[in-house]
Amino acid sequence: MALSGCGSFLSGAGPYKGTITSVAENEDAPYTLIRLSANTIGPYMRPEDAELVSSVSDMAVPSVRLVPGDVMRIIISDSATEGALFAPLSSGGTVFERVRVSGKGRISLPYVGELSVNGRTLSEVESGIQKRLHGKASDPQVHIELVGDMSGSVLVAGAVKAPGRFSALQGPLTLLDAVNQAGGPTLDPHLVTVVLRTGKEVHRFGYEELLAGHNIPVPAHSEIVVERARKRFVAMGAVGKPGLHDLPSQSPSLLEVLGSVGGLDERAADPRGVFVFRLTEPKSGKPVAEVFQLDMRDPAAIFLARQFLVQPEDAVYVTNAVVYEAQKIISPIVQVMLLGRTVDRGF
Repeated sequence: MALSGCGSFLSGAGPYKGTITSVAENEDAPYTLIRLSANTIGPYMRPEDAELVSSVSDMAVPSVRLVPGDVMRIIISDSATEGALFAPLSSGGTVFERVRVSGKGRISLPYVGELSVNGRTLSEVESGIQKRLHGKASDPQVHIELVGDMSGSVLVAGAVKAPGRFSALQGPLTLLDAVNQAGGPTLDPHLVTVVLRTGKEVHRFGYEELLAGHNIPVPAHSEIVVERARKRFVAMGAVGKPGLHDLPSQSPSLLEVLGSVGGLDERAADPRGVFVFRLTEPKSGKPVAEVFQLDMRDPAAIFLARQFLVQPEDAVYVTNAVVYEAQKIISPIVQVMLLGRTVDRGF
């Protein structure tokens, strides 16, 4: 009982339990104290798991429009057998391998000259070449294949195992396709955010949201950045592993979070002083400061801790027991007294 009033001079990593609760009783308290119980935990419980989605992403194939850097394989054939500019179709025609679209969006072919192809589809380029050969070749036939597609490729960067640019030549890509081709995320799924830039819009997705069935096709020439989600919390005071930690799951409970930091330090912790500090910043209005208290001496507290949702940027703080703080002062004094007695006897 005497030690209960020693908080003013005992050391510690943060405020004492009594200080937190007494400040909250003032009318002008900077935060609201919520003592967790079966009656108060309702608004702060973990959400239920989302229902599974049966739909799959739309895989409509968009039309390819050429851009600088695209590479094509062009085959031109001529129906004439003698004196023709190009080989006949029966022998495979004349093949122009790896025709690259220049920085100005043009290509150059014999008897065709320079042709602007930027923004055109493959069929439009075929028609353009045929028009240029009109009167030069007998019924020319043109076939074009895209072998290197800057126009349809997707860039994947950030927290993936093999970042790079990936082709859509084998078919359209979804967000999951593109990330998987880059080796997948280097972090746990609940810690990953996927940013999609299309050149016109930017979107942000949770990776677990994509896995849950909300995968979408990626427009051609997009950029995908896989980054760490801001899902961390701070553990302070009498816990096994204090410091900054990643949340252990998508919707972690207080019990799960305490387990991830080694639980309460039985030697130092005051189990009645388990607090969660939270600052909520609404879109309009002032930030709201809340402090949640849980008394782990109560057996029902285990169930409450299993239901309470810990949010990103929360601070979980476990106060030291006053007896432990007193021992930190008394133990050095006792050691000095024992050392002094030993020295006296030695002389």
